[in-house]
Amino acid sequence: MAEEIKKELLSRKTIALVAHDNKKKDLIEWAKYNRDSLANHTILATGTTGILLEKTLDIKIEKLQSGPLGGDQQIGAMISQSEIDLLIFFWDPLEAQPHDPDVKALLRIAVVWNIPIACNRASADFIFSSPLMTSEYTRLVPDYENYRKRRIATEENSNE
Repeated sequence: MAEEIKKELLSRKTIALVAHDNKKKDLIEWAKYNRDSLANHTILATGTTGILLEKTLDIKIEKLQSGPLGGDQQIGAMISQSEIDLLIFFWDPLEAQPHDPDVKALLRIAVVWNIPIACNRASADFIFSSPLMTSEYTRLVPDYENYRKRRIATEENSNE
């Protein structure tokens, strides 16, 4: 089991917003309702979702690649570097996506690094209504140093 280290989150969070095509309308409606709260945070989004959000909300959105073109992987990399505090990903469980492995990898990496995830409007509402959204919060981040060392030791032993 990995040890845990503490990561101090400021009251201004970095939030990634992602939505599959059939869920973009839901995310836009949710974001419009929460526009004033979102404006107090740093927001980034994938592809078309970012363009739609910026136009609708009239706030700055850092736009990444479209999900199928690597946007999901960009967000995953940012999560692993502790650059994202919260993932709101309205994904479509009823529609196969051409980049389903990327979607699974993104959700997995958010769990690995103990990032809060909202996958639908209800979970996003619960997270956004939490007093932790507007205050500092200490997130426990797994310390994978022993895992990293174990892999190196295993690789060294296989070369002997």
